Amino acid sequence: MEREALKRLLGRVKVGKVTVAQAMEQLRHGPVSELGFATLDLHRALRRGFPEVVYGAGKTVEQIGTIVGRLHDAGQTALVTRVGPEIHEALRHDFPRLEHHAAARALVLPLGRRRRGRSGIVVMSAGTSDLPVAEEAALTATVMGNEVRRVYDVGVAGLHRLMAHRDTMLAARVIVVIAGMEGALPSVVAGLVDCPVIGVPTSTGYGTGAGGWAALMAMLNSCASGVAVVNIDNGFGAGCLASLINRAHSPRATKK
Repeated sequence: MEREALKRLLGRVKVGKVTVAQAMEQLRHGPVSELGFATLDLHRALRRGFPEVVYGAGKTVEQIGTIVGRLHDAGQTALVTRVGPEIHEALRHDFPRLEHHAAARALVLPLGRRRRGRSGIVVMSAGTSDLPVAEEAALTATVMGNEVRRVYDVGVAGLHRLMAHRDTMLAARVIVVIAGMEGALPSVVAGLVDCPVIGVPTSTGYGTGAGGWAALMAMLNSCASGVAVVNIDNGFGAGCLASLINRAHSPRATKK
């Protein structure tokens, strides 16, 4: 059960529309669901604000389908990362509302109607080859309740492209910057803005890029302050961190 659903349930108990016994029946399921091959954390949404996310790589179609179905039965949005169209094709008949986001290599089974998200997150990429990781970050933040602005192909080889988006950068609460090659873009962006910057090194690049290690080392050694760095190609982790930062700085969070 997600936080908003729990609030609604408790509100209905308070006004007498739902009995205590009925509420207990809805809450009787434990914090975990044992599936044999997996143990789902069904209370993560209450603790963290978003349900457990499924890393799809290495899992069978049957395993993914079972996990998605259990999350859906528990009233939670299901996000499956690192999957191809063949998984969607195999599951779409069982889950007609299952969305395939090809650019992000992900599936989403949404819960109810999507509300307009919190503004404040910008996702930037240095090059077009970084888009799969950028889209994974953007989709993750979107599914976690944010409105994301995308700024792509603005790497340091042509800084005039980046400066054309200066107003967008200055309006952000947090910026996710994805870059391969020498990984310089996060440092440049962080030197221009007063918000946190999350650097995501990608494995894009030639031989001495060492599969993203050159970009990772460059971002970790950034001379610009306020740069946090996630793992190589970890768009999901960046999107999740950006969502937490944006939630903490949203007007609603401030009022609480």
